[in-house]
Amino acid sequence: MEVGTIKDLCAIHRYLSEDLYDFAGQIRRMNFAKGNYRFANCLYLESTLAAIDKMSETAFEEIIAKYVEMNVAHPFMDGNGRAARIWLDMILKKRLGKVVDWQKVDKARYLQAMERSPVSNLELKELLEPYLTDRIDDLDMILKGLEQSYYYEGHRNELP
Repeated sequence: MEVGTIKDLCAIHRYLSEDLYDFAGQIRRMNFAKGNYRFANCLYLESTLAAIDKMSETAFEEIIAKYVEMNVAHPFMDGNGRAARIWLDMILKKRLGKVVDWQKVDKARYLQAMERSPVSNLELKELLEPYLTDRIDDLDMILKGLEQSYYYEGHRNELP
């Protein structure tokens, strides 16, 4: 995998969603919105994703900025959040030797910070930074973090 790239994110999405969607791992070809928020126009999505691929990821602040931009792009019709949180952890692991302990991140605060992040990602950085851990090989923590990721999306707090 090419960590931190759209190719990497597509592979993650495909792995998570191949039993659920025909479009698993495929970049969306139509526009959509969630609530009052419209994600990146698919006419510009390819160039947007190419620009995100090129974003620097040498420091925590840069990695969060890249994560926020990928969320705004929302390259898939569904499953963006789950795939992107794994993608974020892979970048953090590669660049900083850390991952987020998602079990400690409050759902309401996280969703609020993500909603506000296109305007300012400060709230998101302040929320996630205290929960960075160097327990990058702790499988139990990683699996519980994946469960938490499904919980953020409104699924029961357990893997499907």
